Amino acid sequence: MAQYAVLIYANDSAHAVDATQEDIAECDEHADDLVAENAMVMAYALTPRELATSVRASGVTDGPFVDAKEIVAGFYILEAPDLDAALAIAGTNPVVREGGGVEVRPVHSGGLVERPAE
Repeated sequence: MAQYAVLIYANDSAHAVDATQEDIAECDEHADDLVAENAMVMAYALTPRELATSVRASGVTDGPFVDAKEIVAGFYILEAPDLDAALAIAGTNPVVREGGGVEVRPVHSGGLVERPAE
């Protein structure tokens, strides 16, 4: 089955260092639903933009790489039979109802990096 990356765009991440279970409950419920449907392969929530650090040829700066209204708040990988199915699944993300959005891209290649045993 094909894999699709879903990038979550919002005004900021709900996953602040001091976020409560209540703050992230809707995100967790959505993830649980996708796991129950055997659609989600992996997921990562990012911390708020204030914790970002960017590296450019000109040096290191505090803040996100791109200064924009919405930022990438997290991402996950779905397995779906085709792009239409992936778009339907991604469209259930709560951030869509909250004024943000998601970007869906087919995954070309990659996976977890195997590390040598220490």
